[in-house]
Amino acid sequence: MNGFWIAMAGVGVAALLTGIGSSIGVGIPARAAAGVLSEQPERFGRTFILVVLPSTQGFYGFIAAMFMMMKLGMFSGSVNFDMEVLEGIRYLMAALPVAILGLVSAIHQSLVCTSGVELAAKQPEATMRVVIFAVMVETYAILGFVTSFLMINAIG
Repeated sequence: MNGFWIAMAGVGVAALLTGIGSSIGVGIPARAAAGVLSEQPERFGRTFILVVLPSTQGFYGFIAAMFMMMKLGMFSGSVNFDMEVLEGIRYLMAALPVAILGLVSAIHQSLVCTSGVELAAKQPEATMRVVIFAVMVETYAILGFVTSFLMINAIG
């Protein structure tokens, strides 16, 4: 295996793990929201933001993967298929902060958001306060994204 395919593994890891985290992260509060909306359909607006918040981690991973693909020359036609193994490992390592923090934070953010959905059923005026808690979890996904971005930018 040469470095190019290791770098491509990094591209895949960035998109895959954050996508898994966001898929799980959206599904958990969505189930709770469906229960609330079955009896209180007017709460859709209050529950919607809480359902979609964990989807952002998937976007961070996708953007990081696209940036890596650009750096690898995949869009300009200048791909180096004979890349050194060490350079490929650099891409793989650069993908890990966004991938791992995106996966974990999306799932934990969904748990906070699920509590907010449950709160929306009982005290709709307090729902937006929970968004602040959910955004605090998001901060770590953003830090992972920025770290990966800086690491990718530093490669060759």
